[in-house]
Order: sequence, then C-alpha cells, then structure tokens
Amino acid sequence: MRMAVVAGCLAVLAGSSPSGFTALSDVDPGIGQDMRYATGRNFTGRVVEGYEEPVCLLAKPAAEALRRAQRVLRRQGFSLLVYDCYRPQRAVDRFVRWARDAGDQATKAEFYPEVDKSRLVELGYIAAQSGHSRGSTVDVTLVRLPGRQPVDMGTPFDWFGPLSHTDAPRIGGAVRENRRLLRRVLEAEGFVNLPEEWWHFTHRPEAFREQFDFPVALRAVRG
Repeated sequence: MRMAVVAGCLAVLAGSSPSGFTALSDVDPGIGQDMRYATGRNFTGRVVEGYEEPVCLLAKPAAEALRRAQRVLRRQGFSLLVYDCYRPQRAVDRFVRWARDAGDQATKAEFYPEVDKSRLVELGYIAAQSGHSRGSTVDVTLVRLPGRQPVDMGTPFDWFGPLSHTDAPRIGGAVRENRRLLRRVLEAEGFVNLPEEWWHFTHRPEAFREQFDFPVALRAVRG
C-alpha cells in the first residue's frame, strides 16, 4: 500500500511513487536513456543519492507527450535522448551540498569552467527545489538516426554558463537550428523550455504539485 506523508510541499512515499507515474521505457522504449546521475558522469563526479537504477521515471502525461514528440522526430531522422527525468528531493539536496563545498573542484573544467563554484546557487544553476521532483520535467537532447550519433547542441548537458542559454547570442548556425528543432517539437506537445538550459523542458500543466522523494528505480513505479 502506498501511503504518503506530506510535510510542506514534500511528499515522501516509502519507496513507491504515487499513482500516475510510469517508466518511460514502458511508454516508448525507442527513446534513448543516458541517465547521468545514476553514474559518475555528472558534475558531482559520483552517483547521486536516490538514483538506484539508470531509468527514466515520469508522470504519465509527460511520458506520453515525449512519445508523441518522438514520433514526429523519427520521421525527420532523429530520436530523443533523455539525461534526467524525475529527480528525488534527496538528490536535489545533494546538489546543494556539493555547490557549497568549495574544496571540491574536480569537475570544474568539464562543467563550469567560466563560473566560480561559489556563485552556482546565486546564479540559479543549483537550486534547493527542482521541478524534476514533481515528475513532469525532463532533460533531453537529440541524436541522429539510424546510428544515434549525438547532435551538436553547442554545450554538453549540465554545462553551467551563458552558452547553455537556449537562445545564447554566441550560438549560431546549425547548433542554433538544432536547439530550435528540439524546442519546436517539444513545445508542440505541451512542453515549456527553461531559457537558461537548452535541454530542460517541463510538461504543462504539471500532473503533480508536490516534490517527491521516492527512489529512481523500476520497483517504485511497478511495485
């Protein structure tokens, strides 16, 4: 039985999601998944708390909207690739602790070469709450079919700096068109882009208003 204890806006569900969440692979197994926070390949340099499996979990309306967008993109020779989907609140808390640890600069060259780590929270790159924890936000890019070659988006995922802004003036040519294609197709299915991050989209209206903290694991949505 799934029993939620709500404290403020945080709903903790003892290992299970509320009804209305799903695994993206159950909705569209053709959408690629490269779940970075379940690996050490992210700005913290290690697996992030709450990520027990490298799987994408989402509120069902968001997953179904991604499926529709995928169908459109496949006709144009592209596929979606997701980097992050639902994110437990414990992972968000871990990001804040990392941002405040001035002694840990191991990933600076790869993820924030132009920004002082002490300003990541102030500038909004790291926040104490995230829409990801409500289940309707996804970090996503494009790959080209059939070989799933990465599409040039100008910066890597989670690159903290102005070049990651969707309409960054210094980004032009094919890269700008790639970002516009991703945004155009997702917006047609109800997603709204965060202007500061070309990869960040939230499906509206959001299915949930609470921040959740169940783990990223298939058992959370299939139990």
